[in-house]
Amino acid sequence: MKKPNKFHRRLSFNQCRKRFGALRHVRSEYDFTAMRENIIQLGDAVQTRGSEKSLDQHLDNLRQEFSTQPELLWHHAKLIVLIRREFQTPKIYSEFRLLWEEETDFLCEHLNMRWLIAASDTFAEHDDDMAVRGAAMVTSALVNTVKMYESERLLGHADELALDPKSLERVQKELVPLFEGMSCFTVGTDDTLRNMLWRLQPFMTVQLAGPILAEIWRRLQIEDTVFHRMRAVHKREKTRWW
Repeated sequence: MKKPNKFHRRLSFNQCRKRFGALRHVRSEYDFTAMRENIIQLGDAVQTRGSEKSLDQHLDNLRQEFSTQPELLWHHAKLIVLIRREFQTPKIYSEFRLLWEEETDFLCEHLNMRWLIAASDTFAEHDDDMAVRGAAMVTSALVNTVKMYESERLLGHADELALDPKSLERVQKELVPLFEGMSCFTVGTDDTLRNMLWRLQPFMTVQLAGPILAEIWRRLQIEDTVFHRMRAVHKREKTRWW
């Protein structure tokens, strides 16, 4: 499906409605230190699903999502929402970029994967530096691929299945085809992921987007993903990818 162009989006009544009241949520300057120290206290956190047409309501819902966490994380999410609703995009994106320039370590440490990927998507779509956009797009593509197969695995109850010892033995002895010339990962010894990590490492050094990629890669090795599951049965030290 073709993405609507900016002209049509700007004329869209729905988009105009979703931006209504945005000016109330923009300041001339922000105190990042104060926002790091200020903890949002709204009771139990509730994760949002989808977005409200009302910007005020959506930002209130997001504030609830960040309850018990530093206000700076909610501010980060708010900037992303304003950018996605195309409110003063150049100005808001410059504020988003400044936030990452000054608070990279804090954001990488405290944001969950959902919001790290939202940040990557924002860099990939809006930054002027193609190196930043490239590193960000690598990150988003990696995590969205994980999201797709983990969703299929969960919804198909494949998460209840264990690796078959006979299949593991077979893949060590012979090529097991998948599709289009692709063959099965050689569980326990394969160097595919080590080599992929080596190719990813230069992207991890790119300003702003690179640290997100590095942090995402680290988390994928410890969360319940195929990277973690394959790590648990990997035997060859020289081909480790973590």
